[in-house]
Amino acid sequence: MRADYFERFLPQLTGGLGRLYRGGAVFTHGFQDHAITETAPGHSVTLAGRFPRSTGIVSNALGVLDYQTPLIGAADTGASPFRFRGSTLIDWMREHDWRSRALSVSRKDRAAILPLGRAHQLAIWFTRGGAFTTSTYYADTLPDWLTAFNRRRLPWTYAGTAWTPLLPDSAYPEPDSVVAENGGRAYTFPHALPADSAAVPSALQSTPWMDQLTLEAALSGLRALNLGTGPAPDLLAVSLSTTDAIGHKYGPDSRELHDQIVRLDRYLGAFLDSLYALRDSTRVLIALTADHGVSPYPTVHSGRYPNAGAGYVDLGGLAGAVRQALAARGVPSAAWSFADGALDVDRARLEAGGVDADSLLTAFAARARAVRGVARADRFADLARRDTTRDVIARRWLHMYPADVAPALVVTLAPYWAWGAPGGSAQHGSPYDYDAHVPMLFYGAGVRPGRHDAPVRVVDIAPTLAAALGIMPTERLDGVALRAALGPARAAPTH
Repeated sequence: MRADYFERFLPQLTGGLGRLYRGGAVFTHGFQDHAITETAPGHSVTLAGRFPRSTGIVSNALGVLDYQTPLIGAADTGASPFRFRGSTLIDWMREHDWRSRALSVSRKDRAAILPLGRAHQLAIWFTRGGAFTTSTYYADTLPDWLTAFNRRRLPWTYAGTAWTPLLPDSAYPEPDSVVAENGGRAYTFPHALPADSAAVPSALQSTPWMDQLTLEAALSGLRALNLGTGPAPDLLAVSLSTTDAIGHKYGPDSRELHDQIVRLDRYLGAFLDSLYALRDSTRVLIALTADHGVSPYPTVHSGRYPNAGAGYVDLGGLAGAVRQALAARGVPSAAWSFADGALDVDRARLEAGGVDADSLLTAFAARARAVRGVARADRFADLARRDTTRDVIARRWLHMYPADVAPALVVTLAPYWAWGAPGGSAQHGSPYDYDAHVPMLFYGAGVRPGRHDAPVRVVDIAPTLAAALGIMPTERLDGVALRAALGPARAAPTH
């Protein structure tokens, strides 16, 4: 979710998003201050207060995939936080009072798992089969409440229905005729869900109804677990992933994205109404942010971004040529890999094949820089010598990797250029502000409403919540408590 969605759509936000924005402590310049702005790294820092260089979660590919922890009652790939390093907010809460509990809910496994770190609480996520589940890292069987929720078969109530705009056509200035959206297929309203029951769960994930379903699952879990009723504060983490899916398919300037935010606002409003009917609203503290933003299609020019002339970059040919040259020398492919803009090399294996690693890096960097759309190619070791207060790109790359997994070289595209070839989805993952600038706000118990324009980071959220709760983090953090968001000292909220 981009931070500018609030300002763009605020007059139409009459539900939860509007309520939080108008009544909360809003930080207008909040950033995910790391380079690979993907889902897994973003979720890993949100309640950890530490950059990916500390959490160890450096990409989606190196996120939560774990074949040793199969899912319960589902054929999807197993998942766990085994790569996560350090602690998160729920660990600090339980260190303060072991009776604190947590539930994390999302469509995505990584979005449900990583806000809790390695804590053995409960994380649940949606599966290809249409049910919410968890992995054996968390439980041996599904809790009865979740089994009962799945038996309601809510995804299939949408079979054969069509997603149409919630508001009149005049409320949407975006054209509904942009061929670049969704790969040139089905890019105009209405968007019908299949009547075939087997296909419904997959199709549902790219519609606003998925967020509504996720919020219903979260409320069911809150009720069943009696979160917020015990002697110590509890944590409910909810990641709503449809804005990401729609942003990928249709882009940030689409009518679909506009309608998604309007619908999300209504769904979140209903969720808050239900939450406050169940719990005392004066003892509920809310934080809202996003794991990343999204870039426009390089070929779509809405006038909102300076992306004229942008295009696509594919270094596959260059990477393939290097791989073939190394193979001819008997160097295994594992000695050299390029992904997410990062080049990893195994110096020992290269040297065994008679290849000088430094010469290879120099040659690759020079050839990469010559490709149109590539802004820079940096030796990772050289980035620390940059002025990271001014060189935002260098700083965000340095915040990305633990020392033991740092790549040898990183490639950064020019602004608004995208990896791959034309015809794909809209992307995120760059170190630029259009991917890094995200909403940040606090609302409710102990919060002083107001607007703050100074730059802050998502890593500041966890220490701010800890300060509001009157607890101490159990390790050194990258973030700081945003005292401007908090009111006078008072008893910590219990929910």
